[in-house]
Amino acid sequence: MINPMVETNIQDDILLVRLNRPKKRNALNDAIILALEKIFAQVPTTVKCAIVYGEGQHFSAGLDLSELQERDAVEGLMHSRSWHRALDAIQFGKVPVIAVLHGACVGGGLELASACHIRVAESSTFYALPEGQRGIFVGGGASVRVPKLIGLARMTDMMLTGRVYRAEEGERVGLAQYLVAEGEGLDKAIELAHKIGANAPMTNYALMHILPKITDSTQEVGMMMESLTAAIAQNAPEAKSRLQDFLDGKAKKVGE
Repeated sequence: MINPMVETNIQDDILLVRLNRPKKRNALNDAIILALEKIFAQVPTTVKCAIVYGEGQHFSAGLDLSELQERDAVEGLMHSRSWHRALDAIQFGKVPVIAVLHGACVGGGLELASACHIRVAESSTFYALPEGQRGIFVGGGASVRVPKLIGLARMTDMMLTGRVYRAEEGERVGLAQYLVAEGEGLDKAIELAHKIGANAPMTNYALMHILPKITDSTQEVGMMMESLTAAIAQNAPEAKSRLQDFLDGKAKKVGE
């Protein structure tokens, strides 16, 4: 265990990462961010997918404001960059990561969730970026990741007005891909993790590391990266075996 506020457990080939600070609504402090960075930098080779979830009534209410320190501009810059390193370790790490959301997914909590590849929201989930109302600005990657999920205009609205998205509306605009009943999020995430873990490793790597670069590039560069990735992926022995199973009628058809 790296930090008692972030507990880990391996179930089959799934790494379970639990934020364990329920009395603080799983508010994120520097120790938690450092622990997350270390955990996702050291994912065992046997793990094929990871799940991040919160203990208690909330996923995470964001940055622990009670632990804020007086910082000058340079110190503030370095603090923000430490969050970037930690959340990049999740988004661009070794395995796909699923976030299970419930209760507050606010501020830094939403930054953490947006660094994950899939978000499963329970019916109690609500989203907000209150930094705009507190005279500060996001510093953990929200300005890059959240607009890619919901669009620039919606994020601007959230910060200018303090708008809160509830679970159903959040799923509709793109803050989560799945919406489930209260208490069912972890089971759904485990179900998805098993599906993800059954994919060819090259496919999962491409979706985590190459697809984001394609979407950020020009069309010409993106098309070339797509062609190169497709060529490499289809040349892998596992891909050839899977395609042959499909041709032989041994693989499941779409929708089955």
